[in-house]
Amino acid sequence: MAEFQRPTLCCCRKALTVPSNSREGGRNLAQCRLVDIASASNFHSFKLRHFHLDLRLNFALKEMTGWQILELVPIQPGAQTVDPFTDYGSSLNISLPASVTRQHRAFQITVRYTTTDGPAIWWLDTELTCGQTRPLVFTQGHSVCNRSFFPCFDTPAVKSTYSATIRVPEGVTVLMSASRSTYSKQERVFQFSMEYPVPAYLVALVAGDLQHVDIGPRSRVWAEPCILTCAVSKLGGSVERWLNVAEDLFGPYVWGRYDIVFLPPSFPIVAMENPCLTFIISSILESREFLLIDVIHEIAHGWFGNAVTNATWEEMWLSEGLATYAQRRITTEAYGEAFTCLETVFRLDALHRQMRLLGHDNPVSKLQVKFEPGINPSSLMNLFTYEKGFCFVSYLSQLSGNSKSFDSFLRAYIERFKFTSVVAQDLLDFFLGFFPELKESCVAQREGLEFERWLNDCGPPLCEPDLSAGGVLTSPVQSLCDLWASNPQDPEAISNFNLSSWSTFQTVLFLDRLLDRSPLSHQVMGQLSRCYSAQLDEMNAEVQIRWLQIVVRNSFYPDLPRVRGFLHKHTSRMYTVPLYEDLCAGVMKCFAAEMFYQTQARLHPNLRRTLQQILFQTCTLPPPAGSILSSIPITIPSSPIPGGHPGPADTPATGTIALRDVNVSA
Repeated sequence: MAEFQRPTLCCCRKALTVPSNSREGGRNLAQCRLVDIASASNFHSFKLRHFHLDLRLNFALKEMTGWQILELVPIQPGAQTVDPFTDYGSSLNISLPASVTRQHRAFQITVRYTTTDGPAIWWLDTELTCGQTRPLVFTQGHSVCNRSFFPCFDTPAVKSTYSATIRVPEGVTVLMSASRSTYSKQERVFQFSMEYPVPAYLVALVAGDLQHVDIGPRSRVWAEPCILTCAVSKLGGSVERWLNVAEDLFGPYVWGRYDIVFLPPSFPIVAMENPCLTFIISSILESREFLLIDVIHEIAHGWFGNAVTNATWEEMWLSEGLATYAQRRITTEAYGEAFTCLETVFRLDALHRQMRLLGHDNPVSKLQVKFEPGINPSSLMNLFTYEKGFCFVSYLSQLSGNSKSFDSFLRAYIERFKFTSVVAQDLLDFFLGFFPELKESCVAQREGLEFERWLNDCGPPLCEPDLSAGGVLTSPVQSLCDLWASNPQDPEAISNFNLSSWSTFQTVLFLDRLLDRSPLSHQVMGQLSRCYSAQLDEMNAEVQIRWLQIVVRNSFYPDLPRVRGFLHKHTSRMYTVPLYEDLCAGVMKCFAAEMFYQTQARLHPNLRRTLQQILFQTCTLPPPAGSILSSIPITIPSSPIPGGHPGPADTPATGTIALRDVNVSA
């Protein structure tokens, strides 16, 4: 046996070899050398049992200061080589004394540090919150951004329990993605514990002026007081209903509580599936249907993504594709097949739109994306991860015979791999083991639909599910699109369609398909504006932004005041970035610059930087300097990472993690 001669502890990097003869999967990831190209840690050398955070939040300095205690067990002898990061971090390497590194014997490391506003940590000044009463801070760890929050094995292959002690000023409420919490008002200390193992990216925190209302036996809504009533009214008792449907389909919800916190428009993505506590942007409250879909999707992650996690970011579809399939099983049971098919048609339209932009041979369209060193995993989060992954899972469901049989398989899959991280081969081997008749008929090698092609071919899905059940909702949309495309047009036939009677998904599908037909003539734009502008003004932001994109892409100046009003009202990334990109791609760049200078004071600094890059693409902004805490060679990356989910978020502000002390004890 090799000796542990001053081994290096490091958290981050190496790629996966999968034994093809495993019938059930579930092999020990520590035994087959998992390579995570997005990490620089030697996570295969140590088992992380548990970690504890003790942090004090200082809103005036925008700092978190304290320490972390990591409980580790050596599982492989010998020092490991740690590959350097490129443009997204640097490593913290800790040399361990031989006295504490006996194989399979636990030891602890205490790291004292201060962290500011790196890519995971978003400090909001009072004027950027919804209520504008006090500042707020939240974290967003997906996919590797939590390097800037605490020292971590920054790979989804590693899961552990954790606990936290958070000290705050008076009047601040703290929430974390934890299964238990307590609060000492006298000491202004919040205590949290997560009793189930989670990967580092699912550790999340928010602190500010937050209040709650219970909306079910295991759910409550948290928000700033000014939007709490609205949030509760939009969700009502629906969350418990959705959880019950999900449990009927996929087995028990293992996380105990399912709470939701609504965050200000500066939240860089739409929603994040942090266990026990979904983070969601408050802007989505405008659209009940989008809110419904987004919350159900995050609920589905309780099984697919959180309980069973992709072992590397090169196979994100194992979380997102399965969660999207599960989301649509839930909506089918709760709202009917037609509703689910309509939402799916809308999303698959978007997938094919992205495919036309990227090209059919673009490698990011693979389900098994091969990362190059230096790539930020979040930058490759795209619709293929969700929708191509969904189509593959739907194909597996079709092979199984019917959705009920596949539900049974998914329940068994969750039970088998719960609280572990998996690769595609685990899922597929377990699938073929669950349906031995399919294995005997060699469905994995069926010509044109080989599993290997699904995973590694570029381009669109090899096949798509039957969505004809949605025809009752999608046919009117297509009929109206065809009427607008006809020449000459039939105004009387067009007037028979009333958009105000349509659902949000029908309206956005109609507008998206009009957008696909751009450029439209000035005459057609005038007729569209006369027919719909006033109606669309009364609809939610998801509808309005699509009409305004049509206005901008077709340079229809009469409706430009509507663009101005929209950008003055909406300050979230999800609504501003698409419009600025369209404005700057056409002849309206001066208008975009004018809008930016009028509204920049109400934009988060990260979003301001993103919009500046769009406006002034000839100027390359220097990458922010700073130090980001990551890995346990502990390997700690330094140099902030743009992060986000399901797409790259805004360029992060400069942040620094300053190490103050490291102690090792047996």
